[in-house]
Amino acid sequence: MDTDVAVVGLGSVGAMVSWHLARRGVRVVGLEQFGLGHDHGAFTGESRLFRTGYHESPAYVPMLLAAREQWLDLEQRSSRTLFHPTGVLSIGLPGTPQMRNVLESLEQNDLPHEVLDAPALRERYPQHGCLTEEVGVLDRLGGVLRPESAVTETLRQAGDAGAVLLDREEVVEIEPTERGVRLRTTRTTVSARHAVVASGVWSGRLVPRLGTALTIKPLVLTWFAPAAPRDFAPERFPGFIRDLDGVHLFGVPSLDGALVKSGWADNWGSVDAPEQLGRFLSPQELEAVGSDVHRLLPDLPPQPSRHSVHMDVFTPDRRGVVGRVGPGVTVATGFSGHGFKLAPVFGEIAADLATGQRPRYDVEMFDPRRFDA
Repeated sequence: MDTDVAVVGLGSVGAMVSWHLARRGVRVVGLEQFGLGHDHGAFTGESRLFRTGYHESPAYVPMLLAAREQWLDLEQRSSRTLFHPTGVLSIGLPGTPQMRNVLESLEQNDLPHEVLDAPALRERYPQHGCLTEEVGVLDRLGGVLRPESAVTETLRQAGDAGAVLLDREEVVEIEPTERGVRLRTTRTTVSARHAVVASGVWSGRLVPRLGTALTIKPLVLTWFAPAAPRDFAPERFPGFIRDLDGVHLFGVPSLDGALVKSGWADNWGSVDAPEQLGRFLSPQELEAVGSDVHRLLPDLPPQPSRHSVHMDVFTPDRRGVVGRVGPGVTVATGFSGHGFKLAPVFGEIAADLATGQRPRYDVEMFDPRRFDA
């Protein structure tokens, strides 16, 4: 099979690469080792926060605004609800680096937001407990994305635009040729002018030069059943991120009218290979996260109703890796737990690089060469 661009991995970023390329009229073949819309990717887990008040750095804001437009465009072209505009509330002590970044992200870009002191927080959002000197910053452009629906819809629209999407095709080798690259899967061979590797935690196997810079970490998600679900409805309880006493908690309002998603961030160590990921926590581990959730959200019980374990690949500086790594090969991986919200833009950047175009964003901070010895 011959094509212009082959995309390895059809999770959130790979789906977006395929979507962008197909809409431009580029011949693209997407290769997925699992089924289309599988549950092995970092994006899975029913909901993901989207925020423009960014804890990591204000440098991401132009990309975040573009990603938001693209998510809404994708939703308009579909019959699915992909984005819930709940707002996102960041809670923390004033002057901490993450809270400074949130405020700078919003103020420097003149984005709609509101700053709440502790008394105002307690009055408006009584669901949050243990509020002392903390402040809250409400990012009004923030919200909640539905990742499984979003990836499925992206693949559908990519296919409608002409992308060939193949499942159960595990790529085991990428080798250079005179006209580009040849990809060998467990079942077929694809020749392309360029390949984009967007295979998440499996990327290091196809791009060995990144191996030592990529660490696989479990992502644990927990859901709790409140006594009064209406108090956690999207119109009353925005998505949130909170830092207090070494605890980094995040949460999503009740989208189903029954459960509230909340829990720790990437606080679960690492694994050496995807196959080593355990899919369930011990009772002691569940008790630990439940205790923190209950302490900071006292109307949620101390025991989660359910949980699930996922995984993502992290870099030492927690910035993604997007760029060329050899003749005819671009990589898009290592998004360190905050790639899904930016998937449309990372997909656009990788599509640009694969077709020899200059991205409209400064991509230097994602350059793979920063990890070269």
